[in-house]
Amino acid sequence: MIPLQALRDDPDHFRRGAELKHEAAPVDEILELDAQARSLRARVEATQAERRRASSAVHRAPSEADRARLNELKEQVQSGESELAEIETKLHELLLYVPNPPHESVPVGRDENDNVTVRTWGEAPEFDFEPLPHYDIGERLGIFDFERAAKISGARFAVLLGDGARLQRALITWMLDVGVREHGYSEVLPPYLVRTECMVGTANLPDKEGMAYQTSDDLYLVPTAEVPVTNLYREEILAAAALPICHVAYSACFRREAGAAGKDTRGYIRLHQFDKVEMVRFTTPETSLDQLEILTGHAESLLRRLGIHYRVLSMCTGDMGFAQWKKYDVEAWAPGMGRWLEVSSCSAFGDFQARRANIRYRPAPGERPRFVHTVNGSGLAVPRVLDAVLETYQRADGSVDVPAALRPYMGGLDRLTPARS
Repeated sequence: MIPLQALRDDPDHFRRGAELKHEAAPVDEILELDAQARSLRARVEATQAERRRASSAVHRAPSEADRARLNELKEQVQSGESELAEIETKLHELLLYVPNPPHESVPVGRDENDNVTVRTWGEAPEFDFEPLPHYDIGERLGIFDFERAAKISGARFAVLLGDGARLQRALITWMLDVGVREHGYSEVLPPYLVRTECMVGTANLPDKEGMAYQTSDDLYLVPTAEVPVTNLYREEILAAAALPICHVAYSACFRREAGAAGKDTRGYIRLHQFDKVEMVRFTTPETSLDQLEILTGHAESLLRRLGIHYRVLSMCTGDMGFAQWKKYDVEAWAPGMGRWLEVSSCSAFGDFQARRANIRYRPAPGERPRFVHTVNGSGLAVPRVLDAVLETYQRADGSVDVPAALRPYMGGLDRLTPARS
């Protein structure tokens, strides 16, 4: 959330930030309401002062006129306070719609065509046969069943079978193990249902309300483990010595909007339910951008260990999210489809989420608390990594080699072979 005082001091900064992100921000409406609130607050305080004076007079020498005036002033104060509370509630709601202005280092651009490639790793694999996309490979292997998934749940769901289910489980466990054992994260297994205030805290609401699955009792299925893990510390003051706090978490993720209409309707790419491992870091304002680089490096290291060709993009202002301060996308090369697949979005939020969730830390004993900065990213989004593995390690006979890093998690299995007819 944007601090109201900051918006008062420099409204053009927030207008420009919204413009760069192609967002509509109610800056003028907020400033108008704020002016009303400040004027009303001054009147209420003046009336309260007059009421105190009148009350003293009544106690000394009460009269009917004094009592009537005191009651009138009391009603004016109550009415003013009620009106002020309504305005302040509306102000709070409107501030939730002001996007986080991008950091000055973010490239200015209109859309995905203006994103900047920061680095690439590896080489695109070459084949002496025509490589297949993952969905054709999966059909040969007998590991995907989209038809029965549709029978169970509808479009954009998947059933994984046999070695496919085993490979996905191996990826999840391996990613968590690397995060904990080598990158220093503490593992969390969060709930998959969260309260409305948790979705607001991470800025999934109200910005992404159309993407969320809401239950009849006003809980939301998590769109990512970022939501419950970030809200672990909502309404808390953390010790400075504990920072950075670093968590890694697996969750199933649920998103009503699974991408643009008509795009990626085939295969294991854009789904309403998918698995993901998430990394979340709570840090100080002075170190948050450094922590973003560290976290992005952790996402990259997983792809390097899998031997997957990838690239890192610095997202331009027009292709960033509502809440991000700075963002990198990590994309894996899928040679069968001949395209890049986003497998991780690594973002720094500044104190934007922390203000919404009221997560603070005390720099030193006796000092005033400050808001933490939050950083998070996928480590990694499992379905697309699985797709990249299948397409990268496919063989002409329809089999797929298992990357060396995953073989211990597959009981030593080194190759997936086509299903028998």
